[in-house]
Amino acid sequence: MLAARYAGGGPDALRVALSGDDPSALSRTLHYLGYVSRAAASLIAAHRAGIAELEHLAGEAEAQHARLLAVERASRVDRQKILAERRERRRVLERVAGEVRKSRKEIRVLRADEARLARLIERIGRILVESVPEPGDRHVTFSTLRGQLRLPVRGELTGRFGAPRGAAGTEAKGVFIRAPEGQPVRAIAGGKVVYADWMRGFGNLLIVDHGEAYLSVYANNESLLKQVGDAVAPGDSIATTGASGGNEESGLYFELRHLGRAFDPLRWVKLK
Repeated sequence: MLAARYAGGGPDALRVALSGDDPSALSRTLHYLGYVSRAAASLIAAHRAGIAELEHLAGEAEAQHARLLAVERASRVDRQKILAERRERRRVLERVAGEVRKSRKEIRVLRADEARLARLIERIGRILVESVPEPGDRHVTFSTLRGQLRLPVRGELTGRFGAPRGAAGTEAKGVFIRAPEGQPVRAIAGGKVVYADWMRGFGNLLIVDHGEAYLSVYANNESLLKQVGDAVAPGDSIATTGASGGNEESGLYFELRHLGRAFDPLRWVKLK
């Protein structure tokens, strides 16, 4: 249509007059061309509106694509976070399971060690009952010393009678006194050494018989200074502190027993 208009040129009154064409036909043609021009303008306007709508839709599509990319990135981050939490939870469960297995093993080991010491003390008790006391061997009885004894070593009392032993949860049959390695361990009262040897769970172990079925037990020692059968007087050095029983800290594990049963040593000692 544009090409035809350009080729025909604009309306010229002289050219129309000299052409010999019917003026009325020319008027009708011009009128029809007006219809065509208005229709063309309408088409152009609709075309421009369509282009604008396409641009709007393209913008919305880009925005939607950007939102989808953001959702995908967020989903990827969430998934990685969930996987990381799952891995961490698995590590925690494995660690807890390992600690449970270790605790169960510690419980079995501690119970086995305590049972071994109990059997030893029971056997010593039977031997002492069957033995004949030596003449003149009786002096101050141990039962009269309650509240007058001193702890066998200077140090910090970190484990009490009846307290849980480590993660195993078994109750301690004695007390633990933390002290530097090599400190002297002294006999709490007079008596006779009835055991001096190494035992699993207690290290270098020394047991003194005080008569009346009372025994004092000194464990975790670095070295033993007395042998079985040696007589000891109150305050004699009988061993030196150490960590031979497998404890993480150096010191002395101390028990008092009567008729084979352990009781709280702190009720018999005079603390300062």
